[in-house]
Amino acid sequence: MQHRRPRLSKTAKTLLAASVALAAAAGVTVAQAGESSKKCTAFDTVTLGKYYVNNNLWGQDKGTGSQCVWDNSQSGSTISWGTSYTWANNSKGTDSDVKSYASTVLGWHWGWKVDKASTGLPIRVGDRKKVTTKWTFSLSSAPGTLDVAYDLWLHAKSTADWQDQPTDEIMIWLNRQGGAGPLGTKYGSVSLDGAMWDIYQGNIGWNVYSFVRRANTTDATLNIDDFTQALVRRKLLGNDKYLSGIEAGTEVFKGSGRLDTKAYSVDIG
Repeated sequence: MQHRRPRLSKTAKTLLAASVALAAAAGVTVAQAGESSKKCTAFDTVTLGKYYVNNNLWGQDKGTGSQCVWDNSQSGSTISWGTSYTWANNSKGTDSDVKSYASTVLGWHWGWKVDKASTGLPIRVGDRKKVTTKWTFSLSSAPGTLDVAYDLWLHAKSTADWQDQPTDEIMIWLNRQGGAGPLGTKYGSVSLDGAMWDIYQGNIGWNVYSFVRRANTTDATLNIDDFTQALVRRKLLGNDKYLSGIEAGTEVFKGSGRLDTKAYSVDIG
């Protein structure tokens, strides 16, 4: 399973003027009108404060189908959003090919879309900053073959931009359905943040490490530093690396369904 993500368009996506006025009055930003204003074009985005939701259809050439994303709300560092999808294999694709990774992005994703200073990234792994993330979501009753996972990007320098390939990628799988499996081979296991995780190791031009939760969940509170340090202790990752991007979404292999994020946040420091 490949994890390459194409470079994003530089086209800025702005909030509706009426929503901005509401935010000023109520302290809550609603970027669009929710599901009624779906974004269904590949790589289209919706900005939500320091995050943006990306309709990332990076594997669509191996499938037949479509996907949409929408936002619901933003209050402080907590956002709510959703995605619906229908994917089948075409003549180029198989059940092991990811068709899409609709996700929320904080920081680097083949460049910087949101003002870099507002994201709190990058951070040096060895500085041991606490990165608390909370994610509560629901899946449709028959979601097909997919995983719901974080995707973390790391670089050898703090100045990475769109042209800089990552040195390491870390995925944290919270939920998997329909036989979805990670890239690479099993390296070991670890207990972190109240759960058992199997660690997988692979390479696609950079190192890919996947933490796969043994028991599926739809509600998680994690400290990202716990996962990077688990790799440091095993000498798989260096403390001199920089965490540049934090994403969270669903990789869809095939099927029809939806993911609804009820509440999602990342707080650094």
